[in-house]
Amino acid sequence: MGLSVVRRHCIALLILAGFAGASLAQPKPHTILVVGDSLSAEYGLKRGTGWVALMEQRLAKENPQAKVVNASISGDTTSGGRSRLPALLAQHKPTVVVVELGGNDALRGLPLAMTQDNLQAMTQAAQTAGAKVLLAGMQVPPNYGQDYTKRFSDTFATVAKANKAALVPFLLKGVADGPNAAKLFQADRIHPNESAHPTILNTMWPAVRALLR
Repeated sequence: MGLSVVRRHCIALLILAGFAGASLAQPKPHTILVVGDSLSAEYGLKRGTGWVALMEQRLAKENPQAKVVNASISGDTTSGGRSRLPALLAQHKPTVVVVELGGNDALRGLPLAMTQDNLQAMTQAAQTAGAKVLLAGMQVPPNYGQDYTKRFSDTFATVAKANKAALVPFLLKGVADGPNAAKLFQADRIHPNESAHPTILNTMWPAVRALLR
């Protein structure tokens, strides 16, 4: 084999190696798994108008390779989410997991320690599976008592800090605590109506976007 032939083979191998390296360097497309309750499951809304669907529409423009899996179930608690999560992680292999649970725990008067333990377990399970985690915090009305209200809100921050997870302190910021709150809820005064969900997305979006970088 002549020197020129050897040289051509070497160049060809280097080119192939370069393409292979470029292919390996390409980031894995993001899959965002949302595990939530009725606030994320479009309860009482027309399909495609909830904040998760709106997020998917925004991602289609800004990050078209990203995929959204909405595994939210109306009425779900942190216990339900904890039991469902392992199968969801195995099936979808998400890069980002959004946990939007806890509100129904408070409505049912479940122990705060249990809620915190479930959120902790979900966060750690998702991180162990290689996903980044975003906790969507919730607040309860003042009639629950000042002490309970504070401890419930602090639960999300405590779990996020302990696991270095991302946190949105209050999912319904600008909706439940705004001057026009009454106009932003359905007749049950628990579930935001369609006009409120763009605000919810705007509250969640900066944190979600940061995890996609």
